[in-house]
This record gives sequence, structure tokens and C-alpha cells, in this order.
Amino acid sequence: MDLRERQTEILIVGGGTGGVAAALAATSMGMRVILTEPTRWLGGQLTSQGVPPDEHRWIEQFGCTRRYREFRNGVRGFYRSHYPLTPEAHATPYLNPGNGTVSRLCHEPHVAVAVIEQMLAPARSRGLLETWHLTEPISAQTDGDTVRSVTVRNRETGTVTEVRARYILDATELGDLLPMAGVEYVTGAESQADTGEPHATPGPAQPGNVQGLTWCFAMGYDRRPGANHVGDRPEQYYRWRTYVPALTPAWTGRMLDWTYSHPIDLSARTPVLLPEEARDPGTFALWTYRRIIHSGYYADGVMPEEVTIVNWPQNDYLEGNIIDATPEDQSRFLSDARQLSLSLFHWMQTEAPRPDGGTGYPGLRLRPDIMGTPDGLAMAPYIREARRIRASVTVTEAHVGATARGVARGAPAIGEAFADSVGIGCYRIDLHPSTGLDNYIDIDSLPFTIPLGALIPQRVRNLLPACKNLGTTHITNGCYRLHPVEWNIGEASGLLAAHCLATGAEPHQVRAVSQRLGDFQALCMRQGFELAWPAVHAV
Repeated sequence: MDLRERQTEILIVGGGTGGVAAALAATSMGMRVILTEPTRWLGGQLTSQGVPPDEHRWIEQFGCTRRYREFRNGVRGFYRSHYPLTPEAHATPYLNPGNGTVSRLCHEPHVAVAVIEQMLAPARSRGLLETWHLTEPISAQTDGDTVRSVTVRNRETGTVTEVRARYILDATELGDLLPMAGVEYVTGAESQADTGEPHATPGPAQPGNVQGLTWCFAMGYDRRPGANHVGDRPEQYYRWRTYVPALTPAWTGRMLDWTYSHPIDLSARTPVLLPEEARDPGTFALWTYRRIIHSGYYADGVMPEEVTIVNWPQNDYLEGNIIDATPEDQSRFLSDARQLSLSLFHWMQTEAPRPDGGTGYPGLRLRPDIMGTPDGLAMAPYIREARRIRASVTVTEAHVGATARGVARGAPAIGEAFADSVGIGCYRIDLHPSTGLDNYIDIDSLPFTIPLGALIPQRVRNLLPACKNLGTTHITNGCYRLHPVEWNIGEASGLLAAHCLATGAEPHQVRAVSQRLGDFQALCMRQGFELAWPAVHAV
């Protein structure tokens, strides 16, 4: 094997939402960064996974870092500069490009790619940043409590490179560097005896019990009379057509059905597909939930086909956990997840009941051009839960759960105000059905802070988490896993690594010494971080 060698100040493995934010922060401090990414697109959840951002209700006013706001403004600016919007849409201050309901900023993945590339361009021009696409880690070399290097391989060329770095950030979607580098970590559901959390597993811990992943896809609707885009049945169609997940509490029936369990109260809810079918008050149209192209923002005929992202209860994959699985099992589970999504799409085309008494929507079609893939499925699966470091501080339900802290919905309150805060976030504690066959856990939570201690492993000195692999539990991962929080986690880790290189202090020392902690928090604020919430309430 021809082994190449490189050296840099900071190596960021994983170019998802957190990895991009980490690179922006580290290079802003003049540090040299190599950023690796296994797909052709940087951005992770925002791009290659095809998930429009899930955000809190105050996002337009406060509750994120300055750079995340620049990203959001950049997306809106891209549409205003390059899309033939109507004058009314162009003038909308908080333009929601897809007019979807899940987010105030439902957008096409490739637009996010373009904005991210624009944000990274100055660092590239200064010679501070290299991005290596189609590249994944295969091993790590350690010396005691220090990670010396990570060896990566290009999936297309087979080139293997050992990268030596003073600081290494794990921004992989599953926390893949943790086992490679011997970093202590946790997976799955802890027991109540471990964490004291009311919603933790009452019996023994279940390391293999993680939230299901979803293979999202982009779907358009050709409304021309007689339009028919029905193709061949997916290989596993009959498996998924009759599949009933054996969840506790019970699911509502077959997975491929409009009816599903409502996340909060688990009651049976039956939406419709298209907006024009939502005639009854309170009826929910799945189409508008993650719609990313809205024809109403354009003159008649300019945008004849709307597009939505399918990331619904019906294509959450629960039948296998890919964390710490054998390569064979991981490949099989991911293939099955793709088949589930393709089967859902084929079912909608051919068998889904319509409110008018008919069946199927043959005008539906996959949109490979939107996803940058041959088939219209996302480049990568949407991962909700990863390995988590055994951290200096672990955030539990007692820190952020509304009921656990005795706070009623609507009451003014925030979660634990960690003195070592390096950011803020907000989302419900939202756990999708899991590989341990638990149904939804979706409970009120409080706007929270991100403690620096949750980014610092208990033992290892120079590896930091920069994604969903920080010190949370299975329960609190449910509110720390969304886009603006992952961005803040990555940005904080990138800034911390750069700050440590600039000052000669290690992350543990930054947190342990009040003067050093204060200096770092001041740096965070100068860089546009928000470290505390104003008066807000449970969500």
C-alpha cells in the first residue's frame, strides 16, 4: 500500500453541518485545517442528507451563532439573486424558499452547498483550508492520551493518507473516530440507574437501542393530465408493503399507510398528501411539511412542479443499528433503509388511497437532479444518533427536561444555566422510534446551553466532538441533535482547538481555570456566539 503523509494544525474528519462550522471557526483564527468528507457535498444534514433545517421558534431573532445566521441569510440571498421570484416573494424579509411548515427556511440542498462553499472560499484563498471529498477514516494512531494521526482513504481513487495534526475533531455522523482512537464512548439507551432520567430505560442499559435512521428522497409531482412516472417495483416492495413495526407502545398498523402514531401522544393521525386535499379543518398535508420548491413564489408556468423532501414517519428505518455493526450488517441495514424509502415512494404512486376514492398518484416522480444522485435518494442517510463521548459533563434530562425540572409549558424558564456555556439551543426532546422498538418519546424541553464540559473527553487531550457525539444521553440527544445546535457544537469545537493552539492551553485546562474559561467565552462572544438565553419558555 502506498501510504502518503500530511501534516496540519487541525484535522476535521467529517464535513457535515458541524464539520463545516468547525472549519469556519478554526480558519478564522488563522489555523491550517484539513477537512475530510465521505460524500461529494459538504453540509451533512443540510445537503447530502437532504433535511431542511429543524429550528426553534425564535430563530429569526436570536438563538444561534452569527455564522449560522450568515448561512441562513446566504440561502435567502442566493434565491433573491439567482431565482426568478415574484416581486412579492423577493421582498419577503424572512423568505422561506419552499414555504414548508417544518422550518422557516425550507430550501434545496444544492443551494446550501453553494452557500457553504461561498462561506469557506476566503479560507481556501488564504491557503488555510483543504477539503478532501469522498474520503473516510480507516484508523487512528495514539500515544497515551493523545491522538497523533488519522489515516484516511479516498473511496474513489483508493489513495491512503496518514494525517498528523495537533488537534483532531470528530465530525463524523456516527462518531467513527472514537473507537479508532480508543476514546471512551457510550451508545444507545442508558438505564434509569445510570442517569436518573425519568424517560430512560427502566431496566438494563441498551447500547444497541438508537433512534432509527431515514433515507430521505426528493419527490416532485407532475400535474399534467395523464402523467405517469411509475417504474419497476423495488426489490423489497412486498416486504415493506406489509411491514408492521413491533413497537411499544404499539404503532397504528402498517408502516406504509397514511396513518401513523402522533409523536407526542401516540394517537392515530391520518394526514393527506396534497394541499388541495386538506379540505377539513385541521387536516395536515404531508406535501407542505418539507416542501423545498413552492410554485406560488414564481409567475405562472415558471416553476410548474413543486418538490418536497420525504422524511416522514413512514420511512424511518428501525430494523437494524449501524453503529458498531459488522461491515456486512451495516451494508445490509443501509440497503434495507433505501429499499424502505423506495417502497414508500412506489406505494404512493400505485396503492396509496386518495380522498376522492381512487388509489395512487402516478404523477409523482423522484428528483435525482435535486439530490445530486442517480435515483433521487439523498447521498447519505439522515443519522439522528451517534456514539457519544464519555465527557467531562454529560447533559441529562434533569438539566433540560421541563417536567424533570418542574416547569409547565408556557412558564418562563430555561434549562440548566451551565457556567461554562459555549452556546445555546432549543428543541423538544424528540426521539423517533428506535431500533430497540420503542415508539416515539417526544416531551417538553427547556431552551438550553451547551456546556464546554460536554465537548471535552474525560481522558483524551486533543480530540474533540464536533457533531452529535458530545456528552449527552440517549434522551437529551433528542434535543441536541438538530441543525443549529450541531452547527454551534462544531463551531465551538473548532474555535476551542484554535484557541488552544494559540494559547498553549489544553481543553481541560481552559475549562478548569476560571481566567482561561472567561477568556475563551469572551472569544466566543466576539465571534458571534450567544451564551445565554433571554426570557423564554418551555417548548
